[in-house]
Amino acid sequence: MTVDNFLAGNFARWAIIHYALAVPDDHPPTGLRQRKKADTRRALSDAALALAFERGLDNVTREDIANVAGVSLRTFNNYFTGKYEALAYRQTERMRRSIAALRERPAGEPLWTAIAHAVLEPLQADLHEATADEDRLPSRGELAEVRKLLMNPQIREGASRELLEDWRDAIAERTGTDPENDMYPRLVVAVVRAVGDAAMDTYATADPPVAITELIRAGFASVAAGMPEPAKPGEQRG
Repeated sequence: MTVDNFLAGNFARWAIIHYALAVPDDHPPTGLRQRKKADTRRALSDAALALAFERGLDNVTREDIANVAGVSLRTFNNYFTGKYEALAYRQTERMRRSIAALRERPAGEPLWTAIAHAVLEPLQADLHEATADEDRLPSRGELAEVRKLLMNPQIREGASRELLEDWRDAIAERTGTDPENDMYPRLVVAVVRAVGDAAMDTYATADPPVAITELIRAGFASVAAGMPEPAKPGEQRG
């Protein structure tokens, strides 16, 4: 797999990082200058992921990323502090869109239905842009590279506290709870994270491969149903 053909678009660039080290933007891009800055961030993030897939994360430098993106090292440093932050940008951007989508869901919609839609809609839109098929199954070569990146602790464990607090606030608004004093919105955010982590773990090791969107849907459906215990082999449920 080469940098050139990977940069053209691949489902994995949207799916591999569920929670990652990042410094999210405080405001979405509005004017032409801001949109250009956002485009540069995306180009650098795509270049970082393309290189990580081709060479392995340990063999990627800031200079490499800047070269593939067609910008100077100084420009890279103006946008990101390092390769992990560049890798995380696409995911933090999508998480922010999920939070906005949750706030726009119908008021009477069940909470977990609203959350599932809010999480899946930005993911499906990005996957469709990358592949024109958000449920395309990954190849074994792609899965091998996904596993390598998922195993990196700096990528796996570096969740942005600000984004998690934004999720908590959105849940509190929807449920009429206090984001500072009530446990419920924090508990919901923890479950949302757990669904994402479980889906990504399963996605990276599934044999045969399973679409990431299918796993996320199943995870939220199970939570909404109260996490019923699966039927044991040969056991019938009434």
